[in-house]
Amino acid sequence: MKVSLLLVLVCTAVLAAGARADAPGEPEALVRKVQEYAQKATAMAKTAFSMVQESEVAQQARRWLADNADLAKQRLAWLKEQLAELWKRMPAA
Repeated sequence: MKVSLLLVLVCTAVLAAGARADAPGEPEALVRKVQEYAQKATAMAKTAFSMVQESEVAQQARRWLADNADLAKQRLAWLKEQLAELWKRMPAA
């Protein structure tokens, strides 16, 4: 959700820069400000993603997934077998 909001803000800034660039004045300064804003927004997003990846919850989730990957594979194989059996039993239309 925060990433989509950040993307909307960056797009709005770019559109505003384009609209002001059509107006007389200093479009280079405006473009430079938009570029700086985009760089800051990118840095903030990278920082947020790093914090999420390094969080204790994320680490626990990765450990849990690694520990339960075999169980998930077994259950998926069982589900595939059940679906194959069901498919064989269905009459052709």
